[in-house]
Amino acid sequence: MPLVRTSLLALAALALSACAVTDTTTAAVPVTRSADARPAAELRLGYFANVTHASAVYGVGAGVLADALGGTTLKTQVFNAGPAAVEALFAGSIDAAYLGPNPAVNGFVKSRGEALRIVAGATSGGASLVVREGITAPAQLRGQKLASPQTGGTQDIALRSWLADQGFRVDADGGGDVVIRAQENSATLSEFQAGRIAGAWVPEPWASRLVLEGGGRVLVDEQDLWPDGRFVTTHLVVRTEF
Repeated sequence: MPLVRTSLLALAALALSACAVTDTTTAAVPVTRSADARPAAELRLGYFANVTHASAVYGVGAGVLADALGGTTLKTQVFNAGPAAVEALFAGSIDAAYLGPNPAVNGFVKSRGEALRIVAGATSGGASLVVREGITAPAQLRGQKLASPQTGGTQDIALRSWLADQGFRVDADGGGDVVIRAQENSATLSEFQAGRIAGAWVPEPWASRLVLEGGGRVLVDEQDLWPDGRFVTTHLVVRTEF
């Protein structure tokens, strides 16, 4: 089943109140409900304005998600990266969110498995390390400044892991052989154009914008690091209390 269709079914399932009987016949995930269960009054959904969140961006913009939810009102909030969305889930200010695997796992571990559940996949692929022209090898990154969307986010972890594999030392405080700045993707584009950073590990469309609008080049396409070029970029995650 296509990932977009799966996440739509999962969202519709989330709108049902949880009670007693498990029904697995029509949804992407098991739905627990009683005969007199009522749909939730609203679903507060978080997502990012990225191509890697296309199922949410399109679903919200075209009204597909609202239609799938029926009588449940859809309210949305846009985030820059996963850790902020996880904090919103913890705080109860949103009920579900599209986010990457690292924040999802971190949130699960931080809450000792109590706060979050992954209910559907949404996107595979769509992230790259883009650097300025002239940088053609990892060794040239020593002493440079790179950016990621947010510390602890999926692209941030991918960048740190790759740098470690290249023999670089990095730390969470912005020190080490390569400095990593966690910042808004729009700020990353501006700083890249101004020459204040040497590159960034970002999702689409920001990777392409760094190339097309910033004159950069792709040093690492993340799909080249994974078997068969497939890696999870986005899940649909829900608060267990919802």
